Amino acid sequence: MGTSAQLSVIIGKIRKFCEARDWSQFHDSKNLAISLQLEASEVLELFQWTQDNQIKPGSEDKLAAELADVFYWTLMLADKHGIDLMAALEQKMVENEAKYPIDKAKGSSAKYTEL
Repeated sequence: MGTSAQLSVIIGKIRKFCEARDWSQFHDSKNLAISLQLEASEVLELFQWTQDNQIKPGSEDKLAAELADVFYWTLMLADKHGIDLMAALEQKMVENEAKYPIDKAKGSSAKYTEL
């Protein structure tokens, strides 16, 4: 099964999960975006007050769970707007390759407008 097909299966499971609980009524774009941001903040929280930019010791399972939450809300928001995430990611990579050519960007953290 290809990645797009796998995403379709996962999105179907998410829809079924939400429909069974009558939660779709709460899933407008604003609330989905807020939920995505809140979960992304929980990922960041795992690194708060750590030394050497490392995750808090013993937090690997928590990181996996929070990343899954970010993925969940990303899928929900994309589904709400009919966005094919695989196609969008492929297009974004094409754009990034043009913005960050190897000869200018290699080894640099500069934004493309500063290369």
